[in-house]
Amino acid sequence: QVQLVESGGGLVQAGDSLILSCAASGDAFGNYGMGWFRRAPGKLREFVAATTWSGALSYYADSVKDRFTISFDNGKNTIYLQMNNLKVDDTAVYFCGMTRNGIPRSTNLVEHWGKGTLVTVST
Repeated sequence: QVQLVESGGGLVQAGDSLILSCAASGDAFGNYGMGWFRRAPGKLREFVAATTWSGALSYYADSVKDRFTISFDNGKNTIYLQMNNLKVDDTAVYFCGMTRNGIPRSTNLVEHWGKGTLVTVST
């Protein structure tokens, strides 16, 4: 059974950086696509970034492009999200997700979800 556990969230100030991690277990992930999503207060969960196991392709939401970077350490089975120049609007619960059905650029493609980690960005 695939399990995903996020960590690294916290309270930061606008302009700061933060790295989120998502430890994956329970399968061999060579054929998986993986992504980060977020749910801001009062809003639906939305796509943030996605990549393949090899990292050959990556996709980003326009709102985070050039600020966030997704990566996957296949030796540690861990997905990372490097977040730079954080903004108040980045405040949300961040979830990692994985799928065997391509690259998860939308929530409906995700087969496995973590429980999320909260990122709060203050002014």
